Amino acid sequence: MGASSSTEQPVSAEQRELENIAASTGALPLLQKSFSNLSDPQTNAISVQTLQQCFHLCYEDPVCESQQKPESFPRLLDHLGSSIVDLFFLSEKGGINWLGFLGGYVKCCGRMSTSISLNILLRIFAVAVKKLGLSSNLEFEPDDADCKINGSLLPSDLLLLLWMCWAMLWNVRTLKSSERKGNLLLPDINHLVLSAVVSCAEVDSSFDLWNCDIVGLDVQLSVGKFLNWAITTAPTLSDCLTQYVNRRLQISVLAEDEAGSSESISGYMSPNASQALLLTRGRAWAISLAPRSTITEEILKLCFSAYIVGTDENLLYRSSTHGKGLNRFWSNVEGYHGPLLVLISANSEDAYQDNNKARKWIIGALTQQGFENKDTFYGSSGNLYAISPIFHVFSPSGKEKNYVYSHLHPTGRVYESHPKPVGIAFGGTTTNERIFIDEDFAKLTVRHHAMDKTFQPGSLIPNQGFLPVEASMAEVEVWGLGGKTAKEVQDAYKKRAELFTEQRRKVDLKTFATWDDSPEKMMMDMMGDPNRVQREDR
Repeated sequence: MGASSSTEQPVSAEQRELENIAASTGALPLLQKSFSNLSDPQTNAISVQTLQQCFHLCYEDPVCESQQKPESFPRLLDHLGSSIVDLFFLSEKGGINWLGFLGGYVKCCGRMSTSISLNILLRIFAVAVKKLGLSSNLEFEPDDADCKINGSLLPSDLLLLLWMCWAMLWNVRTLKSSERKGNLLLPDINHLVLSAVVSCAEVDSSFDLWNCDIVGLDVQLSVGKFLNWAITTAPTLSDCLTQYVNRRLQISVLAEDEAGSSESISGYMSPNASQALLLTRGRAWAISLAPRSTITEEILKLCFSAYIVGTDENLLYRSSTHGKGLNRFWSNVEGYHGPLLVLISANSEDAYQDNNKARKWIIGALTQQGFENKDTFYGSSGNLYAISPIFHVFSPSGKEKNYVYSHLHPTGRVYESHPKPVGIAFGGTTTNERIFIDEDFAKLTVRHHAMDKTFQPGSLIPNQGFLPVEASMAEVEVWGLGGKTAKEVQDAYKKRAELFTEQRRKVDLKTFATWDDSPEKMMMDMMGDPNRVQREDR
């Protein structure tokens, strides 16, 4: 390919190895086409300026959901493309030849461990910050194959880094090939930044998670601890770089109608469009950064859709819209056989503060199947989440399988000496559930992780002690993540249930042979003289 000419030249061992590595990622045909399109036919090389322009990312005035918006962020994105090229693509006198192009791609997007890919992301960020003229505490060991890194990050640095990753994904999923510029919406990701701060730094117990100024917070996060946090909480964070590079190369060679199914978002975007929902873009993105699974793509669709609104077909139940209570909940989720994401917002008041300053927090649970009416725990897998004001993921521990409990009142009046609790629960054991929602959706009980062997240990809410925490529920949302198929199956189930109910309501008078056998005659006789002695036919 790229280095080929009219006279067949021998392929070096280095080129063959790089082509094999690129082929293992499935990107070799794309690299061949993009090199042929970007390179100069006379020199058979790509100029540095051409490749920098290919990877250039520019958003002049991003719309931000959060109040904290560093003014330097748009200028940081201007240096993203040049930083990628300068770090990985070696240039010779005539430009970047086929070997240098292959080697650069393999260095930044080849198959590698999560820690190395995160180090590469940090290197790109550090070079872009340096080009911007800002100071950075990140230090890299020169000529190190493993990209070892030392130093620390400020919370404001981490905010810029996460937004840079978001901007690359936003560009991949929303910009059409014919467009060079578009709108950028930056989500509120303070919960992710605070998660790293609490995990990587020594924070005082009086640290206010609800009223924290991320940009002005002077706390050093060591790179080693940050990488451990990222591997645990956001292991797929670095995937944005590979997707961005591949998408940019696709745009360089493909026509508009062949460039994929990205959705172009234009016009004014309100930063408060999705803030009324519990599942905002930032919270959905945090959940999607967990280890890859079948639901990752469905959550990313919510992140990068034009609008996240309450009428979205993925939103199966919302207590403020459909009504509170287990019966209302069940009528909206019954028949859905697919992964479900449950988000719960609750209030816990501090006895030493004004009641108007109630602390609101959000927790969540992910199930890999629909709900069933059972008086025992069930399920095959799932996760628990602390979502706001701080984000944490609690994956299965492998010790027990008490993932979900959902029990309604029994239909028959049967006496039970030890009745099972009516409500919804996740983790723990019966009567000692880690999360329990009562049947009225009024009270939420959160217990210590010592009661639960199904999910990993950790605090679901800030300052959680050993005693159970009872809080008043403000909102519940259930999002279906099974795709169109699961929703269509549920709609068909609901139609059958409605038809069956309608049939039961109708009474066919033709089934009664005569007036004497009709229910109207029986009722009139009873009302006339219920004690009248009637002759019984034998």
